[in-house]
Amino acid sequence: MPEHPHDDDFDAGTDADAVPTADELAWRAIVDNYGDRAELDEPPSTPAAGPVPDAPFGGRFGDPRAFGTPDDEVQDIDLDDEDEEEGYDPPEPPPLPTVAPDRGLAWAGVFGSPVVLLVCLILQITIPTWLGYLLVVGFVGGFVYLVFQMPREPREPWDDGAQV
Repeated sequence: MPEHPHDDDFDAGTDADAVPTADELAWRAIVDNYGDRAELDEPPSTPAAGPVPDAPFGGRFGDPRAFGTPDDEVQDIDLDDEDEEEGYDPPEPPPLPTVAPDRGLAWAGVFGSPVVLLVCLILQITIPTWLGYLLVVGFVGGFVYLVFQMPREPREPWDDGAQV
């Protein structure tokens, strides 16, 4: 029994009438030449030119002196003139949305109360107990108010939230 299952495929004495295929011959050449170093007809090529020694970084990134100095042909381009020539006037932006006072107060309770408590904790400022309770009530009350103000009906099934 051969060591590997495919070793008997290349045994010359197994079938004298069989002619090996091109794949079998190629595989046999690979196996026979395993570990041999390929011989090249050409000697290895040498680099065409070495780096320029007086260029920055030894010339590895090119010689910037070949591109000229920045003062050679500097053109002043004023981008504002191009907009005026085209005659484009952007439309007025829409006004910023305003928040209803009751919702603004609820948002201030949700975000403002924890910020005040955190700053007092970090700076070690002692606040009266009633003010601490008031801040906690402001947070919980603002959160509950915002949850109850959410719309109850579902959105349109094909609405992805984009507005034109």
